[in-house]
Amino acid sequence: MNVIEVENLTYSYDKNEIKAVQSVSFSVPQGKYVTLIGHNGSGKSTLAKLLSGLITSYEGKISLFGQELNKNSVYALRKKIGLVFQNPDNQFVGSTVRDDIAFGLENRQIPSEKMDEIINAYSKRVGMFDSLDKAPENLSGGQKQRVAIAGVLAMHPDLIIYDEATSMLDPVGKKDILDITFSLRKENPSLTVLSITHDVEEAFRSDYVLVMNGGRILLQGEPKEVFSHQQELKSVRLDSPFFVALKNALIAKGMPIPAEIDTEEKLEEYLCR
Repeated sequence: MNVIEVENLTYSYDKNEIKAVQSVSFSVPQGKYVTLIGHNGSGKSTLAKLLSGLITSYEGKISLFGQELNKNSVYALRKKIGLVFQNPDNQFVGSTVRDDIAFGLENRQIPSEKMDEIINAYSKRVGMFDSLDKAPENLSGGQKQRVAIAGVLAMHPDLIIYDEATSMLDPVGKKDILDITFSLRKENPSLTVLSITHDVEEAFRSDYVLVMNGGRILLQGEPKEVFSHQQELKSVRLDSPFFVALKNALIAKGMPIPAEIDTEEKLEEYLCR
C-alpha cells in the first residue's frame, strides 16, 4: 500500500506568482524512509505543508493511506501523521518539556500512569529526560527540536513528516535523531517516514530519494541511482554524500572498486583486504 500518493500537484501562493510546486507526482510505499532534498526555495517546505493539510487549496491530487486529502478528510488523516517542522517554537505548546510531550497524549486520553511511562521513555530516547521540568525559554533551539520530535514519536504515528527537523541540531544530535528513527522503524516495520531535508548524508541512508528544484521533481530513485547523477546534482548546488565522493575519488585514481561496494562499511572492508 502507498501511504502517500501525489498526482500532478501544483500550487502557488499567489495566482500571479511563479508556482511553488509544479506538476509534482510521486508515491511513498508503507514502511519506507523517503527523503526529499533540495536547496532553499526549491519547494520542499511548501510540499510539506500540502501533504500535512496545512494548505488545502491546490491543483492535482493528494492521497494519504488510500484516502484523498481534502477539507473533509484532513482532520481524521492528521491523527495518523506526526509532523516536525523546522522552527520548534511554532510547535512548543506546554509550559515545560513534560507538558509539551504530554499534550498529544492527553488529547488521546491516555491514562496518566501510562502517560508518565511514555513521556519518560521518549524523553530518554532524545536525551531530554533530565530536562523534563524545564520551561521552553530555558532550552536551546536544538533542545526544543528534540522535545518536538519526542512529542511526535510518543504518539506512535503511522507516518512521520520531518520538515528540516534536524536543521537546528549539531552533527551528534542529528545522528542521534536519525538513529532513533531508524530504530523505531525496526521495531515497527510499517512506520513510514518522509524527511524533507538538504542533508545528503541522511538522504543516502534512506530507501528512496526525491530531488526537488524550482518546484519540480528533478530526480528520483534509490540513493545509489540518484547520487550517480553528479552533474545534475551540482547544477542545483547539492553535494555528493561522503561515501559517494570518496568512492569516486578512489576510482578516479585508478583503484578498481566493484559496483556492489555501496556502503562505507563495505568499502572499509574492501580496502582493508
